Amino acid sequence: MNSKEIRIVFMGTPDFAVESLKRLVEGGYNVVAVITMPDKPAGRGQKLHYSAVKEYALSAGLKLLQPEKLKDDTFLTELRALDADLQIVVAFRMLPEAVWNMPRMGTFNLHASLLPQYRGAAPINRAIMNGDTETGVTTFFLTHDIDTGKIIMQRKTPILDSDNAGTLHDRLMTIGAEMVTDTVDAIAAGTVSPVEQSALIEGSSVLRVAPKIFKEDCHIIWDKDAVDVRNMIRGLSPYPGAWSTLVFPDGESMQVKIFDTAIDSTDGQNIPGNIRSDNKKQLSVACKQGCLNILSLQLPGKKRLGVEELLRGFKIPEGSRFE
Repeated sequence: MNSKEIRIVFMGTPDFAVESLKRLVEGGYNVVAVITMPDKPAGRGQKLHYSAVKEYALSAGLKLLQPEKLKDDTFLTELRALDADLQIVVAFRMLPEAVWNMPRMGTFNLHASLLPQYRGAAPINRAIMNGDTETGVTTFFLTHDIDTGKIIMQRKTPILDSDNAGTLHDRLMTIGAEMVTDTVDAIAAGTVSPVEQSALIEGSSVLRVAPKIFKEDCHIIWDKDAVDVRNMIRGLSPYPGAWSTLVFPDGESMQVKIFDTAIDSTDGQNIPGNIRSDNKKQLSVACKQGCLNILSLQLPGKKRLGVEELLRGFKIPEGSRFE
């Protein structure tokens, strides 16, 4: 079957999904509808906010559905009427079987890890936070349990020491979008040989998971090796952002977000969390082993700044520390 004739329903919400949808549309694939999350109020005025996928779908003139509940009979009737051959899911939400099992060619998902590693909502963040040096993207057919279906394709990419969650997100987004169209082509050509994830698990291998990240997961624990603390910070940068409480000698404190750091090669023998600064260009924090130079950070209610710019207008008293 010609891959451009396959009737495709695309499901996604954030920027990560837009690149795949755009690649399908611009490649001439037959996207008959797009499904995304309902609009949500945001900001001070609580105006309705469109998802990134909705913004693109509207600009491309695509049919759009925004169901509140995926098991709703009205939505299922609308979905069935689209007569899709194939459904593609990129950064959406868990689908009920009534949805993923509907198309004759199935439903496949693009996931930002090398499954079975990092099943869950935050694979990009978690891979960097754990200090991994390689990751990738996977397409797989959906089944009952989340992120466990048979693998169709995988592609790898190194995690560079200079990467943070933002740069890796963008690279995987591009690699994944290309693999989405390749997956459609392979399904249409009948050349797909899906592999059970259990076949990729070696007897002694440890499966790492990627659960959703909450605020408490972003609290920096300085009582760790400097390399591990740096990996955590870059794995949470630029979003949602690692944070620590800056405590002044007089007992006053504020919550600070830290986005970029470098290993301090000077003697790091100090109490974890203690700060050393010349209040001009340098701000370092002691870890259990070694120190980190803070390169960019954000004070409450302020914009993100490089450390030199911050120290021009904000002085840190001697004896201050991060907790």
